Amino acid sequence: MLHFVRLQLAAWLLVAGGLVAHAQSAKSYDWKTGTSPGGYTYKYLANDPMQARFYTLKNGLTVILSENKKEPRIYTFIPTRAGSTTDPRTNTGLAHYLEHMLFKGTDKYGSLDWAKEKPLLDKIDGLYEQYNKTTDSTKRKAIYKQIDQTAGEAAKYAIANEYDKLMASMGAQGSNAFTSYEQTVYLEDIPSNAVDRYLAVQAERFRKPVLRIFHTELEAVYEEKNRSLDNDGRKVNEALMAALFPTHNYGQQTTIGTVEHLKNPSLVEIRNYFNKYYVPNNMAVIMAGDFNADQVIGKVDKAFAYMQRKPVQLYTPAPEKPLTAVQTREVYGPTPELVQIGYRFPGGLAANRAVAVMVDELMSNSAAGLIDLNLNKAQKILGGGSSPQFMKDYGVWMMYGRPKKGQSLDEVKTLLLAEVEKLKSGNFDPKVMGSIVNNYKKNQIESFESNYGRADELLDAFILSGGNSYPSLLSLNDQLARVTKQQVMDFAKEYLRDNYVVVYKRKGEDKSIVKVDKPAITPVEMNREAQSPFLKQVNNIPMSDVQPVWLDYGKDIQRGKAGNAEILYVNNPDNDLFRMGYRIPMGTYHSKLLPLATQYLSFLSTDKYSAEELSKAFYDLASNYNIYSSGDYTTVRLSGLQENFAKSVALLDHVLRNCQADEQALADLKERTLKARADNKLNKGLILQGLLSYAQYGPKNPYNNQLTNDDVQAVTSAQLLDVLHTLFDYPQRVIYYGPQPLAALGTSLTQAHQMPAQFKAVPARNNFKQVAQQSPEVLFADYDMVQSEIFWVRNTADFDPAQLPTIDLFNNYFGGGMASVVFQTLRESKALAYSTYAYYDTPSRKDQQYSVNAYIGSQADKFHEAIAGMSELLNGLPESAKLLETAQVNMKKNLQTERIRQDNIIYNYLDAQERGIDYDVRQKTYEALDKMSYADLKKFSDTQLANKPYTLCVVASEKRVTPTDLAKYGSVKKLSLDEIFGY
Repeated sequence: MLHFVRLQLAAWLLVAGGLVAHAQSAKSYDWKTGTSPGGYTYKYLANDPMQARFYTLKNGLTVILSENKKEPRIYTFIPTRAGSTTDPRTNTGLAHYLEHMLFKGTDKYGSLDWAKEKPLLDKIDGLYEQYNKTTDSTKRKAIYKQIDQTAGEAAKYAIANEYDKLMASMGAQGSNAFTSYEQTVYLEDIPSNAVDRYLAVQAERFRKPVLRIFHTELEAVYEEKNRSLDNDGRKVNEALMAALFPTHNYGQQTTIGTVEHLKNPSLVEIRNYFNKYYVPNNMAVIMAGDFNADQVIGKVDKAFAYMQRKPVQLYTPAPEKPLTAVQTREVYGPTPELVQIGYRFPGGLAANRAVAVMVDELMSNSAAGLIDLNLNKAQKILGGGSSPQFMKDYGVWMMYGRPKKGQSLDEVKTLLLAEVEKLKSGNFDPKVMGSIVNNYKKNQIESFESNYGRADELLDAFILSGGNSYPSLLSLNDQLARVTKQQVMDFAKEYLRDNYVVVYKRKGEDKSIVKVDKPAITPVEMNREAQSPFLKQVNNIPMSDVQPVWLDYGKDIQRGKAGNAEILYVNNPDNDLFRMGYRIPMGTYHSKLLPLATQYLSFLSTDKYSAEELSKAFYDLASNYNIYSSGDYTTVRLSGLQENFAKSVALLDHVLRNCQADEQALADLKERTLKARADNKLNKGLILQGLLSYAQYGPKNPYNNQLTNDDVQAVTSAQLLDVLHTLFDYPQRVIYYGPQPLAALGTSLTQAHQMPAQFKAVPARNNFKQVAQQSPEVLFADYDMVQSEIFWVRNTADFDPAQLPTIDLFNNYFGGGMASVVFQTLRESKALAYSTYAYYDTPSRKDQQYSVNAYIGSQADKFHEAIAGMSELLNGLPESAKLLETAQVNMKKNLQTERIRQDNIIYNYLDAQERGIDYDVRQKTYEALDKMSYADLKKFSDTQLANKPYTLCVVASEKRVTPTDLAKYGSVKKLSLDEIFGY
C-alpha cells in the first residue's frame, strides 16, 4: 500500500555566480518548551518554519502538530514504530498482514452481531493454528475447506468496509496505510471540521481490532506477493539488501514475507504482535493543517487516554560485520537490463548524515552531479543516478545504470565506480556544493507548502528517534552549508570502498519464482446496507459548516501582456519562488520531431556555453526547466528563485535560440533512443498503455504516433535545431505564479524573453478519431508474468458538460475507491484482485467522446473469474442506498473543503477552456448532488455501460492465458510490439 510557512529566503542566502554568501550565521535549533491550555506541555523549535509542537501524553503517546491555514484540510499520520524488522523470523510479513486487518473494524463496528460473530472467528483462529501445524496436503485442504466454510458463516455478521464508509462520510480522502522496515503508518486526509469524528474512529480502531474477513484479505496479500514476483525492480532491491545485510532483518526478511509464511498465517501471532507493539509509547498522532493546536491536543488526549503504556522491546540486532569484499548477485526477469550498486553506511541519526546527503547530491542531482554530467549528459550510458536511504540502524547508498546498445553491465558498473573515485580524489567542482545547498532549501520550501510534506518530515523524526532527531533533520540545510570538500573526500574514502554489493539485472526467465497458488475461496456476503450503532454515533458527531469556494476565472486570474503574448497570472504571497510556463498550441499531433528535439537540446552547447556549463548555470541559479509536449500543446516550464527570474528567463531563451549542432551528440542520442525504445517493449505497463490507446483509436493512435526507427536514423541536426530555434516564434500564453507584481512581470518578460512581432502559423494537426466498439474484441500482448492485467475499454457519447455531475457521482459510487461497488465486490467479497477500479472517463477536449475504463489485475488462474466479476458489475449496477448516501456525503464534504490554489487555478481554467467551459464545473456537481438518486445512476449505467460490446485489453503470459481462454470474450487480435509502439 503504499516537506513551509512563509520564509524570508533572502535572510538565508544570497546567490551570486553560483556561490553562497550567508547573510547571517546558521540558525539555532534548540528545544524550547511551551504550555497549552489544560496544562499540556510541548517542545518546539524557535526557528521552525512549520512551528511544530511535540507533545508526550501521560500514557507515552507522542502527538506532533503543525498548523497550516492555507486550506481547510488536515493531513494525518498514525505511525507505529514497528515494521518488517520486528516480524518474527518464523512469521515474516506479519506487520503487513496486520496493517491490512486494521481496516476491518472492532467489536463495535464492522459487525452486525458481535456476540454471534465472535465464536465463529475464534473457531477460525483455531483452524488456522491446525492448518499451520499440518504438513499433509490432503489434510491441509480439508482444514482450509473448513476455514472457508466457517469464514462464510462469520461473514454473515460482518459489515465489510465500514471503516472506509466512516471515513468517506466525514469527507476523508486517500484512506491508506503502508508498512516498511521500521514503521507501519496509517494515513488520512480529512476536512478541518472532521477532527472530532476522525479521532473517535481512530481511537476505536486501535482499541480492539478484530481480524474478520481474514482469508479473503489474505488472498489480497497473496495477490500483492504475486505482483512483487512480477516486479523486477523489487527483486533487485531485495537481492541488494540481502547481500548488504547478511544478518540484519533489513536484508533477511521482506515486508510482504516469504511464500511459505504467507501460506501459513497465524492469527494468534498477529494478535500478539498488535498487543506487543501497538502501545501508546510506541505510537504517534501526527497532524498538519488547519486546526488550533491548543484545542486539538486536548481532544487527542481524551480520545486515546484509554491506551496503557507497556514496555516495548524494539529490534536491537548485533552490528553487521564490515563487508570486506565485493558481493555480486544476479536477478533475471523480462524487463530491461541494469546494474545496481549499493553501499552500507551509518544510519539516519548519524552525525555525518549531511555529508552523506552531499555525497549523493554531488553524484546525482538531476542537473549538475557527476553521474548527470559525465555519464548521462555525455551519453556514455542509457541512464543512471543515485539515491540514499536512511533507516535507524544503517543507511544505504545506491547507484544504478542502464546500458546502451552493445554495452555490458560490467562496463556500466566500471563507469559508475569511476565517478565514485572522483569523489575520493576531490576531482569535482566545489562550487556545485553551494548550488546543492540553494536547491535543497528551495525544495524544502516547496515541500513545506503542503500538509503532506509537513507531516512526512515529522514522521521521519518520530520513526528515527521518537521525535528527538527533529532539530538535526530541520537543520540539515545549515549542516549541508558547512560540509567541506575534504569531508566529502574523507567520507567517500571511508565508506565507498570495495565493500559494495553489485546486482546485475539480466533479461531472461526467473526460474526461482514460486507463485502463491489460488486457494478455493467462496465469496463472502457484504452486508452493504448494514450500519453498526458506532457508525451512526460517529456520523451524529457535529461538523461545523465549511462553505465551498469556487473559482471565478475572471477574478482569480489576472491578465496582462508581454509583447503580443497573454499573461495568465496568480500572485504568490507566501515565499520567493516562482513557477512559469510558456504554453504553445503545438504538440506531437503537429510535429513528431518535438520529443526528439527537446531531448537533443539537453546535450547541446551554445555560442557562449558548453552543455555542461549550461547545466551548472541553471543549477547555480536554483532554477530548472523542462519542455513537455502533449498531443496538442508544448509547455516550456521554468521555476526557481524570483531574485534570479530575469537571469533564468534570459538563459532559457539563450539556450533555445542559440543551441548549436553537435553531430556526435546526435549520433549518440539516436543510438540511445533506439535502445530505450527496445527497452520500452519490455515494460508491461507501457505495453498496456499502448493497448488502451489502440482500443480507443484503432491502429493509428496517439500512442504509436511516433517516428519510426528509420525516421530516427534519418533525422538531421538541421531539422531538430529548426524546431528548437523557432519554438518561441509560435503563439504562446505565459502562465505565471510568483511574487512579482503583474505590471513588473510584463516588463521583465519583454526584456528577457524574445518574441517575434508576429507569431508563426501552427502546422496542421494530425487528427485521431475514437473508434466505435461494434462487437466484443480482445487485444492481447504476450508477456512473461505471473499475473494478468485486464482492461475494459469502450468509447461512448460525445462530450456534454451537463452530464458531469452524474458522471462524478457515478465514478465515486461505482469504482472510485475502497468504499466503491467495484472494490468491495471484486476484492473484499470475491478476493479476485489486489488492485481493481472502474471509471467513466471525461475527455480533455470538447470534440472528443467519453469512454468507459475498467481494470482488474489478478492471478492468471483467476482470469475467467475476474472477467466474469467485472462484467457482471458493468452490465448491472448494484443498488445500495447506503453506499450512494456515503458517496454523496463524501463528495459534498470534499467539495466544501477543496481549494484549488497557486498555478493550479490557471491550469484548471485552461482545462475548462479545452472543454468549452467558462465556469468551475465543481459548483454544478455540488448543487446537483442532493437531487440525484440511484435511478439516475442506473439509467446512466444502462445507457452507457450495460450489455455493450467492449474491447478487452489483456497483458499476460501465453503460457498461462491461452488463445482459447481469450476467444471466449470476442474476436482475438494478438498485437505485435511494433503495432503497439509504432516503431
